Amino acid sequence: MARRAGAPEVSAGSMADIAFLLLIFFLVTTTIETDAGLDRMLPPIEPPDTDVVIKQKNIFQVNINKNGQLLADDELIELKDLREKAKAFLDNGGAPSGSPEYCNYCKGQRDASSSDNPSKAIISLKNDRETKYSTYITVQNELVGAYNDLRNREAQRLFKTDFTAMEAEYLNPETSDDVKEELKEKVKRIQDLFPQKLSEAETSSSN
Repeated sequence: MARRAGAPEVSAGSMADIAFLLLIFFLVTTTIETDAGLDRMLPPIEPPDTDVVIKQKNIFQVNINKNGQLLADDELIELKDLREKAKAFLDNGGAPSGSPEYCNYCKGQRDASSSDNPSKAIISLKNDRETKYSTYITVQNELVGAYNDLRNREAQRLFKTDFTAMEAEYLNPETSDDVKEELKEKVKRIQDLFPQKLSEAETSSSN
């Protein structure tokens, strides 16, 4: 009786190459999501030489409780009204005419009990530890949007273009150095008119 031939062997010599190619394929095609952060400039480590006195009327306080309710300068408001309230505060220009702090480009109500000048105006944000992250981000966007709206207004007045468009072009790595140098002065000029002074107070705990 003839001897039965053994089962044919499967060549595994190319399996390592196939696995390597699959690994490269997944590395190239897979996208890794990254969390978007908030662009904030931290204060300097060195304490100032002199104590800075900030008038209470130059601080716009925004509080978010654990239920997502907003309190702006001790007034309960809706989220949709926050941007306009912030713009009214920043653009108030309450310093008297002839004083060093007088704002000649402000178009607000010039209420003496509100902010004197955009360079003096500070928005202070405080949230509860149980505040939803989505609510926190939305409030941040509305406050930053208030600054951008006012900066866009001044950029249109001075340069016939939006500040956000200028800033985007300035930050674009493909923009030439000559154009960046020209945009740098314009962007800084608008930023100086409405400097973004957005501070965050220590988070509070729910009772």
